[in-house]
Amino acid sequence: MTILYTHSASERHLTPSGHPEQVARHKAVLDGLADLKLDRREAPLAAEADMLRCHPERYLARLKAAVPAQGQVALDPDTWLSPGSMEAAMRAVGAACAAVDAVLGGEDSRAFVAMRPPGHHAERETPMGFCLLGTAAIAAMRALDHHGLDRVAVLDFDVHHGNGTQDLLWDESRAFFASTHQMPLYPGTGRASETGAHGQVMNVPLPPGSGGAQARAAWRQIMDRLQAHAPQLVIISAGFDAHAADPLAALEWEDDDFAAITRMICDAAGAAPVVSVLEGGYDLAALGRSARAHVTALEGTGP
Repeated sequence: MTILYTHSASERHLTPSGHPEQVARHKAVLDGLADLKLDRREAPLAAEADMLRCHPERYLARLKAAVPAQGQVALDPDTWLSPGSMEAAMRAVGAACAAVDAVLGGEDSRAFVAMRPPGHHAERETPMGFCLLGTAAIAAMRALDHHGLDRVAVLDFDVHHGNGTQDLLWDESRAFFASTHQMPLYPGTGRASETGAHGQVMNVPLPPGSGGAQARAAWRQIMDRLQAHAPQLVIISAGFDAHAADPLAALEWEDDDFAAITRMICDAAGAAPVVSVLEGGYDLAALGRSARAHVTALEGTGP
């Protein structure tokens, strides 16, 4: 049974009215998963030691100091803080790390973290793109440094390139990072020529208007590299904003494309456990359906 980590703190990270990264995203995902038989667990707070594997102490202190006592403050035009934001971000990281511990401890082979804010745009000392902390990268580093793994993979199918994850893992030879994403599009990174300090980064940009067939072909290429890396753990940055209904981009994926790509990843992972963390997805109906398709594919119960 897939483990689901979530927490109501996700709904206390507030953004201005009309902002796409809104509280309702959390409910949309949970509603999409409501009738699935999952091992539901509360997301814990992240340990400082885990966050410090990717972000320096001065950055964490700066973020915490910027949290307002009331209302909302902008860190940049896209990225906001409210009184509950740090707890939400720290529980997202804590859930991802707990999921790593659980699957590596043999409690289950699959876990999904349904938390917000997302994390894959947060660079070492720069919050951006709705993101505060590099959730997926921090989870990967916990697997490598705390659990002593030799090979981890982080796979990102969000429509926006995971520049933060790439930044945090750029010089980490033990971590294979691969991403499909629309190009051109925010944040402007993710060219195929960006291959990491050790050749362990693979970017496959996709043109606007491309659909599921092109996405699946791209992920088949990535699966060849994934299998060559032979990961002991796979982490998915699961953004659902490549959906045709999403307002922030122009790819044309459908619900079953997310399921098909998830099945590819699980098949290629072999015996390695898989942890998935929620990233983007801004059409609420499409987000709920796509998250459900993804989690049922993780479980191996999808169509």
